[in-house]
Amino acid sequence: MSTLYISPGACSLASHIAVHELGLPIQVEKVALRTPDSPIHAINPLGRVPALQLDDGTLITENSAILPYLADQVPGTPLFAPAGSAERAQIQSWLGYLAAEVHTASFRPLNRPERYSADEAAHPGIRAQAVQQLYKAFEHIDTHLQNRQWLVGERFTLADAYLGVFASWLLRIGKPFDQLTGVARVREQWAARPGVQQALRAEGLL
Repeated sequence: MSTLYISPGACSLASHIAVHELGLPIQVEKVALRTPDSPIHAINPLGRVPALQLDDGTLITENSAILPYLADQVPGTPLFAPAGSAERAQIQSWLGYLAAEVHTASFRPLNRPERYSADEAAHPGIRAQAVQQLYKAFEHIDTHLQNRQWLVGERFTLADAYLGVFASWLLRIGKPFDQLTGVARVREQWAARPGVQQALRAEGLL
């Protein structure tokens, strides 16, 4: 059986949600992060989640790769779109945007300023700039959502599964993100889905 390695509350929640949404027979294993003795280091040399190890030992990492792979195991699922379609490209575009602009470019310096400067005195400034960058990244999403129920195709897709994770992280920050009404609406719709609730419950987040 394939195994998905996750850490509770991390970005791997998106892939964990997809497993439940798709009803896939995949084992989900929780691992610690940022500890040298965590078993994740023996699976993924980068020590990061999500990491999907297939039955034959093949390793797939990064949400932007794992999410499409999981959806392709269920042909015709509304969570994705057919190969060669514009909708598929749009969903993948949002996955790339969320991974790059929201997670790496914004949340990472906010949560781990030590990766950008060894000078602790510089950390407050790094965090402040990261909040501004994060707001701009989410403002773009919010504008897109003003006349849409979901990111692509007026249905819940992989892109929304991923967006919901980061939108939920915003609750820790509060202002000014609470004025992004489109993002807040999608977050509420996301949180109400049975597949999302199953993953949250399994990670001890409910």
